[in-house]
Parts: sequence; C-alpha cells; structure tokens
Amino acid sequence: MRITGMRYGAPILQLAGFPVPEVLKSNATYESIETLIEKRGKVVVKPIFYGGVGKKGKAGLVKIVDNVQDAMTAKRRLFFAEHRFHNEKVIANGVTFEEFIPSEYEIYFNLNVSTISRRPEFTLSIDGGIDIEELPPDRIITKSFDPLTGLKNYHIIDALAELNAPQDLVSALVRHLPKLWELYNDYGFITLELNPIRVERKNGRLHAIACDFKGMLDQDNPLADRLNLPAEIFETNLSEFEIEVNQLRTYQGQSDVAVINPEGTITSFMFGGGANSAATEILSEKTTISSDFGGNPPYEKMYHIARIVYNYWLEQSNVLLIIGGKANNTDIFVTYKAMFDALRDYYKTHPKKDLYVVTGRGGPNLIKGFAYARDILESLEIPYKFFGYDSSMIEVIQYAVDMDNWMIQNKSKNQSHAHQ
Repeated sequence: MRITGMRYGAPILQLAGFPVPEVLKSNATYESIETLIEKRGKVVVKPIFYGGVGKKGKAGLVKIVDNVQDAMTAKRRLFFAEHRFHNEKVIANGVTFEEFIPSEYEIYFNLNVSTISRRPEFTLSIDGGIDIEELPPDRIITKSFDPLTGLKNYHIIDALAELNAPQDLVSALVRHLPKLWELYNDYGFITLELNPIRVERKNGRLHAIACDFKGMLDQDNPLADRLNLPAEIFETNLSEFEIEVNQLRTYQGQSDVAVINPEGTITSFMFGGGANSAATEILSEKTTISSDFGGNPPYEKMYHIARIVYNYWLEQSNVLLIIGGKANNTDIFVTYKAMFDALRDYYKTHPKKDLYVVTGRGGPNLIKGFAYARDILESLEIPYKFFGYDSSMIEVIQYAVDMDNWMIQNKSKNQSHAHQ
C-alpha cells in the first residue's frame, strides 16, 4: 500500500511531531486560500493521486501561484490531471493547496531495510528536491543502524559530518529526523521518504519542514491500521491479473502485486519489502510486475499464485527472477516446491520457449529448495543460475537484467540472419 503527497502525508508526519506546511483540501474556500497566500506570498497547488505515483513536478503538475484566481485556475487544470507513471496512465482525484516554504537548503531522507545487511538504514542528502539518482555518490550517504536502539541523533550527526553540512543545518535536522524511525517502526511502514525537506531561516535559525511525502505500508501488518487511512486512497484501476492474485490474500503470506509494464521481459517473484524496493527500482521498465510474496505463504497459495503469474506473463518473458533476502521464518523449500511444481505443470499445456531462471534467496531449507528447483529445471531443459544468502541482492538483480539484455540481443541477431 503506497501513499504519496501531503494530503495524507502531513497528518501522518504530525503523529511524529515532524513540522509540515499548512495544507488545504480541494474544497478550500476563496477566503482560506487567500489567507494561506498572505502567509507566505505564494501557494503550491498539487494534484492528488492515489497509490505510489511520483515525478509530478517533472511532468509540470505542480503549480506555484501568488493569487487566488491563479490558484483556482490551477485547481481546474489539475483536479483530474492525467499523468503517465511506470508506463501506466493515472488520473488525479482532487488537489491540495499547500503553504509555500522558502528555503536555503533542500534535504532528501529515506528510511527502509537494507537488502544487503537486512538492517534498517537511512539515506540522506543535503542536495534534495531532485531525483536522488541524479546526484553524484559523494553527495549521498547511506547508514544502517540497530533496530533495537533505533535511529539516534549521533547517526544523523555523523552522516551530516561526512556530507560537510554546516553546523546550523545539522542542528535543524537533528531535532527532527530521528523522530521518523518511531513513525516508521510503530505504524507498519516498509519505506518512508521525504523529498524535499525544505529548510528555511527564521529569526537567524534554520527550521526543517517536510514538503513532500512518500511511504509504503505493509498491508498485512496490523500496525498500519492505526493510521486510520480511508480505504479509497489505496484503490487503483486494477488489472485482471491483480484482481485474480488479490483474491488469494490471506493473513499468512503476502500477495501484493502491481503491473509495472505489460510489455516487460522479466517476470519476478519478490519476497519481502527490501527485495520489492530493490528489484522494482533496478528492473524498472523491464519487469512485468512488482510483487511481495513474503510472510511464509503455504504451498497451496504459492502454487496458485505461481500458476496465475505464469499464465499471464511467462510467454513474453526472457527471464524468471526469484529474489528475496535471508528469510527467518519462510520455508524456502515449500515456496520453491510450489513455484517449480507450477512451472512444470505450466509446460504440460504450453509449448517450450526460451527462458532463463535466476534466483537469489536465503533461509530455512534453502539447499533442499535449490535441489528441488534444479531437478525440475533440468528435466525441462531450462538454464538457470542460483545465488545463495551471501550474495548481494543488487548483484543478483543486475545479473537478471544482463541476461535479459543478452537474450534480447541474440533474438535480434537471429531475426536479422533469418531475413538475409
């Protein structure tokens, strides 16, 4: 479950006492908008998209105006604005009028779980306000910390020192960034991102204010219910595939799926929020779906999910990727038996095709699961590459991308030879 924007992000951040701008809803009156403009001289008008929709600013969907008439014009243009994100067209459902915050600095901050160390980590940059991928490595820092002690002031101080941040900026951020760990940990978040946190100077002192919000919640974590968010903000235009998989939802085992690119060439089974975040980001438009099947799903559920996935996506895929961290409770043998039994049964009714299987996992009964998968793949004459728990998840995903590129190039060469 994904949340973007300050319509719901602002009240969530206020639970942690993190400063936010004043935010007015779509039904704000002329008088209230005028009062907000008088406060700062400007107002920011943004469309509301349900789900995890980003890159609105780059698409020209964020308007900054200095009078009520222009604010209402922006509202009319943005209320049902269309936006293409992850190869999907999405439509806005309202707008927010947000207090304009002038700034000396813009900060990027993200909390998630490391795909390598399996520990919580934060990523911080004092050059925020843009896509973090556009920044050079020396302007971004990532640090992990112990979940038992939580995110402390000294973690932030040490990170900012490595970024050569000025002392008054350090003071402004140390006052508030550690609060985000309690929010992350107490309400079932998988990822939490603020970009930008705008830092303004008032009476000679810097103050940090969160001006955009992005979060992903674990739908099966009861802690997420404490936010009391309306169900409609998680509603999207679901595909037939998403609806079919969602019918298999149970408390034991997650089955969160989203179609990323209907023309993708890598189909992925992702286990855990860390794997989901890493794989979705690295695979990008190559992946047919984004998924999270963690939580120790039983054999029957995993088998049926795999059959559905194969029926929808395997014919067009070059690579089947199974990726996850080192599990504590998930029985790797059970999940692998389900997925590869389903693959064997799929090929009983479908013709053979070029396919390469890449898998990287760790956890209970890993070797037994790998052995079972090997036997079925060799019986089907499908090539494969297995990575163990000590492999970098990023490298495993990149290997799948490289293999997909190689297969695409070979197909192009074969087609060229066929036409000669």
